[in-house]
Parts: sequence; C-alpha cells; structure tokens
Amino acid sequence: MKKNEVDIITLGCSKNLVDSEHLMMQLKSCGYTVKHDPRRVEGEIVVVNTCGFIGDAKEESVNAILELVEEKKQGRIGKLYVMGCLSERYRADLEKELPEVDGYYGKFSWQNLLADLGKAFNNDLVSQRVITTPKHYAYVKISEGCNRHCSYCAIPLMTGAHQSQTMEDLVEEVSSLAAKGVKEIQLIAQDLTYYGRDIYGESKLAELVRRIAAIDGIEWIRLHYAYPYQFPKDILDVMREEPKVCAYLDMALQHISTHMLTQMRRHITSEETYALLQEIREKVPGIHLRTTLMVGHPGETEQDFEELKAFVRKARFERMGAFAYSHEEGTYAYKHYEDEIPQYIKMQRLDEIMRIQEGIAADINDEKVGKTMRVIIDRKEAEYYVGRTEFDSPEVDNEVLIPRKNGALKLGEFYQVKITEADTFDLYGEVVCDK
Repeated sequence: MKKNEVDIITLGCSKNLVDSEHLMMQLKSCGYTVKHDPRRVEGEIVVVNTCGFIGDAKEESVNAILELVEEKKQGRIGKLYVMGCLSERYRADLEKELPEVDGYYGKFSWQNLLADLGKAFNNDLVSQRVITTPKHYAYVKISEGCNRHCSYCAIPLMTGAHQSQTMEDLVEEVSSLAAKGVKEIQLIAQDLTYYGRDIYGESKLAELVRRIAAIDGIEWIRLHYAYPYQFPKDILDVMREEPKVCAYLDMALQHISTHMLTQMRRHITSEETYALLQEIREKVPGIHLRTTLMVGHPGETEQDFEELKAFVRKARFERMGAFAYSHEEGTYAYKHYEDEIPQYIKMQRLDEIMRIQEGIAADINDEKVGKTMRVIIDRKEAEYYVGRTEFDSPEVDNEVLIPRKNGALKLGEFYQVKITEADTFDLYGEVVCDK
C-alpha cells in the first residue's frame, strides 16, 4: 500500500472519464499522488467510477468492486470508495450488500468524497482536470442528462434531465486544453443534438462547434452521440464548411422498423430515418457514420429483424456496433413490456447482424488502399506506430498501423500516410510526408 496515493479506476463511457479527470485535479491540488487505471492497484485510497447502463456494464462494475474489497481485506489497499452511475442508481442496495466499501457517491455527488477525506473542494479548479488520454486529444462533455426517455434506457434515471453547459464555459475549457497542447477534441454528451435547448431555447450545437473551430491549436473536432429525432441540420453545414470538423458523426439509431422504433419510443419512423441519412450523406460528402443498433427489444419479430438486416446492408455504415436488449429496472420497457425474447435468440441476432457489418467494414477499408490520408499518431506498439484518420475515434474505431522500421515519427503529430493494406478493422500504411 502506497501512502498518500489515490488510484482511480474508470469504467464505462468517456463521460465517466471526464468526471474522473476532474476528481483527479481536485485530489492533486490536495497534495495526493494520483494514478489512473494503474496496472497494479496499491493506493492508500482507491476510487472506482462505475457504469450502470446495461447488464454487462453493471456486472463489470460489481466484479471490480468485489475484487477491490478482497484487496482491502488482504491489506493491499486502504480506503475504498465507489462513485458514478451504478452507485447513483443502486446506492442503497450496494451499501447493504457491500458494507466493506468506505463510501458511495452518485454521479453528481463525488465532490462529497473530498469532504469525507477532510479536504476542501477547490472552486478555482472547477473547470480544470488531469488529462488521462494521450496529450494531443481530450474529451469535452457539453451537457449531462437526457430528455428523450427511450423505452429501454436507464440513463435518465441516473443523470436526470438534460443540462447544457454554456458556450462561454465550453470555449474557455477548450481554449485551456489547446494551450496545453491538445489538438483534437471529442465532443461528447448523452444527446449532443439537444445541446442548448434548455438554456437558449433552441439548438446551439452548430454555433458551439463554429466557436470551438475558431480556437487556435485545435485541428480536429469530432461529434459523438447524436439523436436522430429533431436533428439540428445546420450542423451539417458546419461539418461541410469547417475544415477542422471531422467528417464523422456518431448517431445511435437502435432500429429501422417503424414498429420497433415506436416500441422503443424513439419518435421517428423508418422513412424519416432513411431520409435523414440521405440528407447527411448529401450535405457532407465522404462522411463516415457510426451507429449503434439494438436487437431483442420486447416485441421484435422475425420480420422486424429481417428489416433491420436489410437496413444494415443498404445503409452501409462505415462504423457500427450492436448490443442485445437488457431488461433494466425502472425503465418504460421494464414497466410495460415482458422481456419475452429468449437470450439465445438475442445473441443469435446479435451475431448475425455483426457478421453482416464485418463484410461491409472490410469492403470499405479495402476501398482506402492506395489512398493518401491525414493521420495523427497516438502511440507506439510493438513494431508499429499506431494512428487514426479523421474518420476514426479513439478506442472504438479503425487504427492505422505504420511500421516503425520506416522511420521515427512523433506522437501527437499529423502525417500524410499512403494506405498500403487493409483488413476488417485496421489499415496499414507508410508515411508520405508531414502534415
């Protein structure tokens, strides 16, 4: 056990990561040595930032807590604290089942941890954080919460209603990041496209992105977690006109059958979805779309699933993920629908839809062979430098592998890379020139 060291373990999404980074800055200002996701957990204090979205995420969080409880019993760590979505949602149950944890804090009450450590929250650092990602990119959370209330989603139960940050605060935050060498901004929110409606009375995403694009030092801006209903189409003009805004959009669609979209309370039809996708591709030529689909939601028939498969083949998403429905307590679906589709059917459908996408992803990557693309270098790994194009978000999308034997490259720098080979999820290339 290392005295005066705090180890922070972050589970779940990049929004949780931002919370952990803010906590780390506060702890550092209190004189602690702070480590994030260390290989070996050995701090005097350990904090687990949990996820509670679906069954698999909850299981991962609980298992992590159980492992650390055992570490505490063995005397390898000192105090153990839990924060984040899981403890926001199930705090009473966790306190009863795992009393060995020294304190539980919700999604928005982690500041109380400082008080319990006998430390004061530093208001001068409220917008500051320790960046845990490579120093050239960072996540920026533009809002919290969600007003959509889709049938299956427990997130509004944990995060509450949508709350946008002001444009002034966000511009200040990004300017501070740029001054520290950050070149690439991943804008994130549970619902990016609702941004501004709560404080300005209308969507302000397009204006926000233009203001961020004007900040010196920022070279790439990428948009995550758009919602198709009430999509603010003026953002498409910004994406087309602003060279700093990546031709990339992450928009979870969940399904295409109007029957299922209605069951899911998504407020959009199949026809409207197809029309929106067509308009996005027309207004932003070359855009790469990432989406997420769900299989096995209550009421999904074989006909619905066949329609979904046909949609995947027709839409040809450059990036796609999928997951099986999880019957989450407190959601509309939990209260009003029976979880009648057997788990093995859900998994069969999940495997089938992802096999279709694998072929599409391989074809799209093959089309890039011979092209020269701008690539930012993230890290060195074995015999390769590993980078990404503007069409790839960290950790979830393709990477570009460049042999180290071809010459030294600088991490965080841009290079023009000719793509020489491709497989389903990675590209291989050689540097043509800087920038």
